[in-house]
Amino acid sequence: MKSTNKFTDKAKVYAKYRPNYPIKYIDYLIAETGINEECIIADIGSGTGILSRQLLERGFTVIGVEPNDDMRTLAEQALNSDDRFISVKATAENTTIKDNSVDLITVAQAFHWFNMEQFRLECQRILKQDAKVALVWNSRDGTSDINKECANVCQKYCPNFNGFSGGMEETSIAFQQFFKDGKYYFKHFRNDLQFNLIGFLGRYLSASFSPKKTDKEYKPFIAALTEVFEKYSDNGQIVIPTSTKSYLGEV
Repeated sequence: MKSTNKFTDKAKVYAKYRPNYPIKYIDYLIAETGINEECIIADIGSGTGILSRQLLERGFTVIGVEPNDDMRTLAEQALNSDDRFISVKATAENTTIKDNSVDLITVAQAFHWFNMEQFRLECQRILKQDAKVALVWNSRDGTSDINKECANVCQKYCPNFNGFSGGMEETSIAFQQFFKDGKYYFKHFRNDLQFNLIGFLGRYLSASFSPKKTDKEYKPFIAALTEVFEKYSDNGQIVIPTSTKSYLGEV
């Protein structure tokens, strides 16, 4: 399956159960890049518009670039009332954005789907001089018992599971290759997530690798995750240890 189609039929659950990014991260991004309300941000692989919305709330003009029709349509429904939001059907490797027109590129939960070298060249084309690229993930804390057990469940019942975020964050090699001279700023922010059972299951069902209702793995997947929830929940709530990981630099 092409990466642009992996979230088809999952857009609604994605929009409902995927978390925002911490306010401290947005503050950090603005401070480190020096952007202001006159600036244009290209949010590449913008999905259902989670990060785009948070940037719009700070007064920026945001170009949301998203190739998946289901995801992009939800973003448009949620954000098109803001005339500073520009929705574009395009890929990370061919954004159709004008040369040297963008003050910052953001990529939230999506960089691992891109052709890294082609995307790097596209960033160089559309960014203004000395402008930066910000890659960010809300990442499960891999040292926690809850997340270890959930990873085992995914490994068992999800044939397309290759680690969370496609295993991208398990090594720094990709970031060294992507950023100019291998230099970038890494920062992380605590962003623990709290769910009831429905939200907990929804968070996992929003993943590209999770089985759909028509797949034979679906029912045992749900049953196994429910067991994890019952083991670790307290008063019907579970806390998922999570960090927001930021990689910022020039390309």
